[in-house]
Amino acid sequence: MNDSLIPKRLLLGKKLSNENLEGQLLPKFIALPVFSSDPLSSVAYGPQELLMILTLGGVSFLTFAPGIAAVVVLLLTVIVLSYRKVIQAYPGGGGDYEVAKKNLGDRAALIVAAALLLDYVMTVAVSVASGTDNLISAFPQLANFRVEIAVGFVLLLTAVNLRGVKESGVAFAIPTYVFLASVLLMIGAGAARLFMGHELVAPSAHYHVNVYTQDLQGATQAAVILLLLRAFASGCSALTGIEAIANGVPAFRVPKIKNAQITMVLMGAAAVTMFIGVTTLALASNVHYSEDPTLGLKGWVEGSTQLTVMAQIAYAVFGANSFMFYVIQAGTAAVLLLAANTAFNGFPLLSSVLAKDAFAPKALLTRGDRLVYSNGMFSLMAAALTLIVIYQASVTGLIQLYIIGVFTSFTVGQLGMLRHWRRGKADGSISARSANSGLAINGLGATLTSIVLVIVTITKFTHGAWLVFIIMPVLYWVMFNTKRYYAEVEKEISLDSKTVFGSKGDYAVVMMDKLNKPQLKALDYALSSRHTEMEAIHIAVDPERAKAFEQEWKDMGIGVPLRIIESPYREFAAPLIEYLTKHREANGSERISVYLPKYVVGHWWEHIFHNHRANRIRKQLLYVRGVMVTLVPWRLESADKVNLFDRKPLPGDVRRGDSVRPVRRRHERGRNIVQRFQTTRNPEEHE
Repeated sequence: MNDSLIPKRLLLGKKLSNENLEGQLLPKFIALPVFSSDPLSSVAYGPQELLMILTLGGVSFLTFAPGIAAVVVLLLTVIVLSYRKVIQAYPGGGGDYEVAKKNLGDRAALIVAAALLLDYVMTVAVSVASGTDNLISAFPQLANFRVEIAVGFVLLLTAVNLRGVKESGVAFAIPTYVFLASVLLMIGAGAARLFMGHELVAPSAHYHVNVYTQDLQGATQAAVILLLLRAFASGCSALTGIEAIANGVPAFRVPKIKNAQITMVLMGAAAVTMFIGVTTLALASNVHYSEDPTLGLKGWVEGSTQLTVMAQIAYAVFGANSFMFYVIQAGTAAVLLLAANTAFNGFPLLSSVLAKDAFAPKALLTRGDRLVYSNGMFSLMAAALTLIVIYQASVTGLIQLYIIGVFTSFTVGQLGMLRHWRRGKADGSISARSANSGLAINGLGATLTSIVLVIVTITKFTHGAWLVFIIMPVLYWVMFNTKRYYAEVEKEISLDSKTVFGSKGDYAVVMMDKLNKPQLKALDYALSSRHTEMEAIHIAVDPERAKAFEQEWKDMGIGVPLRIIESPYREFAAPLIEYLTKHREANGSERISVYLPKYVVGHWWEHIFHNHRANRIRKQLLYVRGVMVTLVPWRLESADKVNLFDRKPLPGDVRRGDSVRPVRRRHERGRNIVQRFQTTRNPEEHE
């Protein structure tokens, strides 16, 4: 193996052929952590955000927490049931996007796509930031490296996911199940202690809560309602990522629909149980969590590290510095980081569907060495890193951009499903019983999610969510115009009765700079193509050298006409293009072939010692109508030891077709190459 490929193979593993695609599909116990780590992990920050907003109004507002949590749980249950219907009706992947596209049209589908793409980016940013917070809760000395840690985790997640869906699923299954088991154990232990009459005391229980939100001074009815709605909107962050299973049905093993639906139910049941348990224990142990503890908590020592809600519950149930305290923190941090894995599966799948429909660049359809959509993963990574750096990995800052995109896609998707059931019931393709069931479930889902969408928009808009209303229209515009661009290109290249192929002449030129083997090989190749007319062209950037070359040409007795083109400004492409343009104008619709010799080297550092003139001329000639360019390679000795299949891959290799294994042949060094171009072999012999 080429030494340059060793790091890549250690990082990604060996390449997988297309025949391995079925083996990369997921069983249910692997699909659960792959597609559900986001909604499962949201119990770490959903209840925390809910309690934090209520705390703004004082400790008395925490009495509203059970009711708000109950509404969130009800909404989560309805959405899970709704997506089981989506999986049943549209198992081909795409989720809400596919539903909207087939039932509401392209414009509605693009709204969903923009919302989902933004949601996946936010999932990575928020999950990684929250995971970093939990890590800092266990190790406060890391607080000054928050952004660096978050960036490192994003890079690590990208690398793991590039190894393939199955391998990343196996890698993430253990931490996810450790988190599930440890949180359920904590909930069970906490409930048992409460049942036996023991008191749970969080480390923040002794702090008094200050009411420092100006809008609540005097506790007007409108201010109270607004605060409760904002708390509900923040608690709904626990609903993010639910759609990933519906988007990723093609990644499940057969029977795909049944396995995806079972996984959806398991995810919903686990998320509901943990959300209820964490919220209950947080209230029972008197957890106080503030956006700014120096203002919100009386007696708070400035510079102290505020423990997350999950850490405080673990502290209250198992005790400070206990083994289970660190297990909970490690499991929570791990699953929050791995929650981003939901996006690393959903974003590439959705972007590939968009690319297939011509709403995104075709490069997003390309599978990498490990049969994953690597270009989509890199796009997601870049967007998430940008947000993490801008918001300094702050969960509170990032989460304001969250949820709106989620509920936009929820609402439009549910409306699309209503039309699906009505149409199916009307034309008889769907039984009345199934259609009525779907209408009831998706109708309830559409009603609830649309209400929540209005609430989260109103309550979060002035807290940073306004940016979403800029980003989503921009994404919509880009996708809409991408489709328009592909349509224009398709129209331009489609067969029609007007376009006629065929040229009246056949003229070839060979670029000659000096007499050597590579240049004469290009001339030999041009001669073997038997063109009607052929010339050798020398661009005279140095007049003295041009005269010397012209004399050498005559001395060699090569029977091909030589044309010297003056270049007073020392340019190569411009004088050549001017000459070829005039030649074509004088000779009508003529085919012009330009042959350029090119060195092929075996080491990256050898490129420094060559001027790459052939590539520069080629790029400019491609814009000249009627001109075709042929690069004639001359492999140097160093290139003989390189197999294209083993060299270090370059961006775009697969799309360009450069990954084809080359036939290895050595140059014939012994022949007298100059003898082939003596006057006995002149252009007339080829007519």
